[in-house]
Amino acid sequence: MYALFLFLLAGIAEIGGGYLVWLWLRESKPLSYGVAGGIILILYGIIPALQHFPSFGRVYAAYGGIFIVLALFWGWLVDKKTPDAFDWVGAMFCLIGVSIILWGPRQ
Repeated sequence: MYALFLFLLAGIAEIGGGYLVWLWLRESKPLSYGVAGGIILILYGIIPALQHFPSFGRVYAAYGGIFIVLALFWGWLVDKKTPDAFDWVGAMFCLIGVSIILWGPRQ
């Protein structure tokens, strides 16, 4: 549960921080949006180091799959862009890949 919590927290920080920077640069929001987004992105960089998995590369590969799913939900809930069937099928494959990367048998 701790690992899942950190994956979700990092995903929200990465997408939320990036979204604030996006709003600042692309939607002409105040500089404070960009600063807040930058701070959140720094926190995003710290969160994966709290994982108990021993391999940096595997942790970040797994985060990539989780982020894809979270980004679809973000787009759906925040940007009001409903994912289609291809989005969900692709996300399912990503989660299968994440599961294999994290919990596949290793010697």
